[in-house]
Amino acid sequence: MSRRTKKPLAKRGPGGDRPKGASRPAKAGAAKAGPVRGNRGEDGRPLSARPVRKRERPAAERPSAERPGERFAGRSGAASRPRPEAVAPELQKAAKPDAPLPTKVETVTVTADENGMRVDRFLEARFPGLSFSHIQRIVRKGELRVNGKRADSKDRLEEGQSVRIPPLKLDTPKLPGHLSEAEQKTLQTLKAMTLFEDADVLVLNKPAGLAVQGGSGTTRHIDQMLEVLRDSKGQKPRLVHRIDKETAGCLLVAKTRFAATALTGSFRHRSARKIYWALVAGVPKPKQGRISTYLAKDESEEDSIMRVAKHGDDGASHAVTYYAVVETSGQKLAWVSLKPVTGRTHQLRAHMAHIGHAIVGDPKYFNIENWQLPGGLQNRLHLLARRIVIPHPRGGVIDVSAPLPPHMLQSWNLLGLEHDRFDPIEHAPEE
Repeated sequence: MSRRTKKPLAKRGPGGDRPKGASRPAKAGAAKAGPVRGNRGEDGRPLSARPVRKRERPAAERPSAERPGERFAGRSGAASRPRPEAVAPELQKAAKPDAPLPTKVETVTVTADENGMRVDRFLEARFPGLSFSHIQRIVRKGELRVNGKRADSKDRLEEGQSVRIPPLKLDTPKLPGHLSEAEQKTLQTLKAMTLFEDADVLVLNKPAGLAVQGGSGTTRHIDQMLEVLRDSKGQKPRLVHRIDKETAGCLLVAKTRFAATALTGSFRHRSARKIYWALVAGVPKPKQGRISTYLAKDESEEDSIMRVAKHGDDGASHAVTYYAVVETSGQKLAWVSLKPVTGRTHQLRAHMAHIGHAIVGDPKYFNIENWQLPGGLQNRLHLLARRIVIPHPRGGVIDVSAPLPPHMLQSWNLLGLEHDRFDPIEHAPEE
């Protein structure tokens, strides 16, 4: 007899959007997406074949079972956790006991499962509880070496490489009852930012202007704030992806090593789906399309920027983005929905600038001459990590949406853009 497993609890994003993990029947008369000149989505289907549904009913008109803020657990509506047997065998193997911290210099070999891992992720996976600052410190000082050579935290490891690991020190775990006043405030700030949370996963609504990780001159960032969430074993929630400091929206965090392994694998295998919203200069033509380039980083003493490069250029990586115009404000501005297939640094910002429609308020990539910001709009980056859809480590799907940040909501209202309108990429059917 087959056994049906229930999906994990999933909190819907603000605005009353219903969960998008399940497909809905097409409505009569639904509008269809325009031609995309032969471009195809990740599922291989032409974008022109994807229907765009009409605007959803206002939240107030929906059935009571769809009230904003409620959790869903599959068709049954039950809120119980999935049974342990629902965990995929390969994920059960990933949940290994945490390795003890080395008290003296150790040399380890990169395994097949660790092939392609970044150096900092390798340390986080091997030794849960290590703080980001501690990892960066030992890498910066050259205490960690790969095949006898100094390594950067962003370097990728290869199977069979030898990694020299210095003695490590785990930060002392802090229980909620022993947090200082400042730490209690940080804890409350994180709770206020939370869009979704269960025993394995946390999704935060990161505000614009708050960095995800530390850097030169950065003293307050998400990774540092997560210190207050260490559990009784000293394990701290782990970042599994990043968004730019000035970008607002969904940020996924793993609360356990098991979840970190599964979620990182989903990003690596591109089974995570991310949707961004942006306000750009002008109106892209065609209104739906695909941007495919190679991107490489140009670094200077003062700054670094991603440039469009040629295949084979030093440090160049392939980057692919799908875009769709949702609504326009005359020919001056357009609200676009962006779906990155790859996850390169500043990919969306560099791609939109590349096609001549830079994101409003972008200090690095907005280079349109004689362009004036419309009155009332703030000169801040208008980019939102709107939605993330990713398989839950224990079965089912996490599907969370973030609201427009204050400066973008102000712009939408001033321009008369309807932020609850359908999104031609967001509402495309899933295979």
